[in-house]
Amino acid sequence: MKANPAAQRSLLDLQTVDTNVTRVAHRKGHLPEIAAIAALVADRDALRGRLATELGAVEDARTDLARIESDVAVVDSRIARDTERLNGSSSAKDASALESELLSLARRKENLEDAELEVMERLEAAEAVYGETAASDRSLSERIAELEATRDASRADLDQELAALEASRSSLVSTIDDALVTAYERSRARSGFGAALLRAGTCGACTMTLTGNDLATVRSAPADDVLSCPECGAILVRTEESGL
Repeated sequence: MKANPAAQRSLLDLQTVDTNVTRVAHRKGHLPEIAAIAALVADRDALRGRLATELGAVEDARTDLARIESDVAVVDSRIARDTERLNGSSSAKDASALESELLSLARRKENLEDAELEVMERLEAAEAVYGETAASDRSLSERIAELEATRDASRADLDQELAALEASRSSLVSTIDDALVTAYERSRARSGFGAALLRAGTCGACTMTLTGNDLATVRSAPADDVLSCPECGAILVRTEESGL
């Protein structure tokens, strides 16, 4: 294949643009915030497992407290009822029975109030633990949101850079013969490099130094011959730096 030497040199500019596109795309996919966010999300997921368990403990304590408070209310109602009946009773037998029941209810209420106090203390402790974990969850979520904002801003900047590079690439490609661009793309698909400067007999893509027949072939080839590196297949662009 033949192509004007100037057109071949344009491939170096195209390769520079493509290398930059690859570099910027890699940066976009490997922003430090991405790994940091993933680590924090994992921490938050683990924390939310704890949070669910701790919330369960809070809800259990609240349920127990509500049950005891309901029992206390029932006992209070019965004490009020029996006291009223005692005050209005004219029967010594009935009065004795009511007094006995009131003593029993008083002991029941005392036991319930002791249990209520224990559950209130358990609830307070559970709520404190849950509150600390919930605060940690909020802190992690805020940090994740900050990192996501930074990540998105960086991505937007890199998208602009990629757009500028793509525009530059399109402009370059429009000045190069289609057949030469096709050969360049074919080489780039194979090795990642479409073209490379041959400097001092060394391929700029794979850094192989040409010797023997390979070097002799390059030296004897007309300037408009499109040559490829025998090692990586990149189009070798010859200039005064090639050392031929």
